Amino acid sequence: MGDPLLTSDATLTCPHGGQATIAPATTAAMAGGTVCTTGDLVTIAGCAFTIGPSPSPCLTVQWLTSSATTTVQGLAALTTGSLGLCLNAAQAPQGPVVVSPAQTAAAAT
Repeated sequence: MGDPLLTSDATLTCPHGGQATIAPATTAAMAGGTVCTTGDLVTIAGCAFTIGPSPSPCLTVQWLTSSATTTVQGLAALTTGSLGLCLNAAQAPQGPVVVSPAQTAAAAT
């Protein structure tokens, strides 16, 4: 059995506590939210990470893995097990996104 599908109702945070917002690229709804895909824009606000004296907040998420078999309107679906990296303004990785799923009924592999 696969991991539950990630929906727009899930809570995503960066490793430093910033809150992520998902802007769905599709309109496939289920379990009260929209199924997330690799085409979704994920932005982060409120990250306080610094490198030395310089602020280096997480701003976006780049997804590295997705469902191998499930697509939504031609885009690979994301699951709660999908690996996403939080990136700063220079596109440097800051750590993995933390996912708290909103639903566990529908799964994908």
